[in-house]
Amino acid sequence: PAPLEGKTVLVNGAAGGVGHLMVQVAKWKGARVIAVASGRHEMLLANLGADAFIDYTKQSAETVMRNVDLVIDAVGGSNMERFLNVIKKGGALYLVNPLGFSGHEEAQRRGIIVSTAQVRSNGAQLAKAGRLLDDGTIRVVIDSTFPMAEASAAHGRAGRGSMQGKVVLVNE
Repeated sequence: PAPLEGKTVLVNGAAGGVGHLMVQVAKWKGARVIAVASGRHEMLLANLGADAFIDYTKQSAETVMRNVDLVIDAVGGSNMERFLNVIKKGGALYLVNPLGFSGHEEAQRRGIIVSTAQVRSNGAQLAKAGRLLDDGTIRVVIDSTFPMAEASAAHGRAGRGSMQGKVVLVNE
């Protein structure tokens, strides 16, 4: 955990299941938020609090951004190291899916902290999250819903990408 008030946070994959929540949390914590997603998600992300938007189909975030305090990469995949050029010394790169990241030495040389997701149950944090959801500070966007019997189709939907929010399984 790091204070975000007054910081600049870039969220890659900002419209997805994790990214859309990160945009809102960073904004709630007082950060200036730059959302990276395809153009069809721009209005949603503005409504969720993003201060600026980069359509990755038209320009890459690493070519237009510099001196960002924190990059949250909710996409993963190849070439996550490209975000090191965007982050200022003393900043951080948070990788939701770190598999394949090979820039640890470069990050250390640049004075950038690299962190990854580790989920732990925490009752106090869950209660706070519940209050934020209840009062509308944080909204969960639903991309699509599937009956539990169609879990493989839901997994396929998630695998196709270009999501806008969460894929949800419902017990019917």
